[in-house]
Amino acid sequence: MRLFFAVIVTLSSFAFAAPEAKATLRAADGRTVGVAALSTVKGGVRVMVTVTGIEPGNHAFHVHTVGACVAPTFESAGAHFNPGAHEHGLENPKGAHMGDMPNVVVNKGGVGSVSFLVRGATLGSAAGSLFPAGGTALVLHADPDDMKTDPAGNAGGRIACGVIERGASVK
Repeated sequence: MRLFFAVIVTLSSFAFAAPEAKATLRAADGRTVGVAALSTVKGGVRVMVTVTGIEPGNHAFHVHTVGACVAPTFESAGAHFNPGAHEHGLENPKGAHMGDMPNVVVNKGGVGSVSFLVRGATLGSAAGSLFPAGGTALVLHADPDDMKTDPAGNAGGRIACGVIERGASVK
């Protein structure tokens, strides 16, 4: 009986934050190809992403500076979210853009997911907010991010985009 109680206490200490923001990723043809749920956690914002119907392989994924996703190129989303004015790349010794994220690995069935922390970001109004004037967006790229080349990691074209919006409902 004590072991059972210990397991319950241990599991309850790993509470998951409810999503406070979301993004629906759409391809250039308007198809929904992914969803993201964003939650405030200690140290930043947790982003959980699932994509479907994407070419298998590794794909760069970034937070971009403008909340606009105009197809077909999604250049409307601007550059990587970088309030600290760092260079690009999670492996860059000078620090990374706040919007630099790990690659999404998509399997042979076209499905992939990733969960990561946007360190220092907030869903509030403080510095590092993902809701500045003009908003922000999540962008999926055609190629993997090499994690070091400035300014965008040789990530290739933008193949899907979703504006980050307030609200917990992720469909």
